[in-house]
Amino acid sequence: MVSGPPGRGRTSGSAERSGSTGGLSGSSAERCGRSGGRSGSTGRGSSDRGVRLEITARDGDARAGWLHTERGSVRLPCFMPVGTRGSVRALSTADLACLGAPVMLANTYHLLLRPGTDLIEAAGGIHAFAAWDGHVLTDSGGYQAHSLPSSVDDGGVTIRSVYDGGLVYLTPESVVAAQEAIGADVQMVLDVCAPYPAGAEELRSALQRTAAWAKRSVAAKRREGQALFGIVQGGVDPGLRRLSAELTVALDFDGYGIGGLSVGEPRGAMLQALESAIGVLPQDRARYLMGVGDPVGLVEGVARGVDLFDCVAPTRLARHGAVLTARGRYNLRRAEHAGSLEPLEEGCPCATCSRYTRAYIRHLLMVGEPVALRLVTWHNVSWMLSLMDRINAAIGAGRLDSLRAEIMAAWG
Repeated sequence: MVSGPPGRGRTSGSAERSGSTGGLSGSSAERCGRSGGRSGSTGRGSSDRGVRLEITARDGDARAGWLHTERGSVRLPCFMPVGTRGSVRALSTADLACLGAPVMLANTYHLLLRPGTDLIEAAGGIHAFAAWDGHVLTDSGGYQAHSLPSSVDDGGVTIRSVYDGGLVYLTPESVVAAQEAIGADVQMVLDVCAPYPAGAEELRSALQRTAAWAKRSVAAKRREGQALFGIVQGGVDPGLRRLSAELTVALDFDGYGIGGLSVGEPRGAMLQALESAIGVLPQDRARYLMGVGDPVGLVEGVARGVDLFDCVAPTRLARHGAVLTARGRYNLRRAEHAGSLEPLEEGCPCATCSRYTRAYIRHLLMVGEPVALRLVTWHNVSWMLSLMDRINAAIGAGRLDSLRAEIMAAWG
């Protein structure tokens, strides 16, 4: 673990936002001086639904504001780092608190198999188990049915375990019960994510099953104060997207996920499908574009009215030495960085860039030192959270189009 004041006269971005004077620290959130960061409670509380959306600024269809829950309030738009098994790869939950991450996304399928929901519930829920004071959103495992060997019937989905090869049968009811035991602040319904490309019959079947399972999920929900989000499917067919959104909205969920996108389709088709779904979704509920987290996808989603995003890309890229910057991404493993005494990104205030050089971190990568993955991951997650700060500020100032153009020039 590394701690202490940042080097070379720079200050940590997370420290500036939280009043911290420390650098990277893995021991406790208190060393970072954080008290909730972007997810700190405003004292407004939530509605009887478990969540309440408050919009404070608009720029076209883009919106900024807060998602109020019983735990506190999350500033929107929001990027949620992915902690599939209850931890973001290479970072501790104390690290996430230092970075100011408002929400951690965890996966029901993985937590159900390891360590099991009984243990998590006995520990007091995922927050106590992972020592995480921020919000937790749990995905249902529907995407694993898409990405892993599985079979689907009207009752549920059978998926092979990635741990021991055994078969696990998930139903809408069992997934709701598992997420209630996990204790997430927001849970997602079990859905069917069709592949891309898929024919109209396959898309319609996935849509209809998702709608039927959503209705069963609503009936199965027992836990008060926990939000339940429905999921819109329909592939890239605008008509099916609208139909799925209508069927899902009729069930009156606390919020709405837009799933089944960013699975290989062209960006134009993705955005058209997104627009078709959003056109049906209510203005007073949060909208979550599932699995999308590249800079262009983020800002284009926000411009169309999306509030929440998640993606494994920032952490996965970090493990391969890819660094996110305002000018695009680069591979730190390339020989041209071997002697560079510059930070990962000049002007970046994150704790990695405040203290370490490219040459040093590249050296750690090339010799296989695990801390290298932590340092690059810290930067990439910090960069994504800072991008959301910029997007939020741009909405408030009415200049989101200017930021969109800037991001497209660098990342398009």
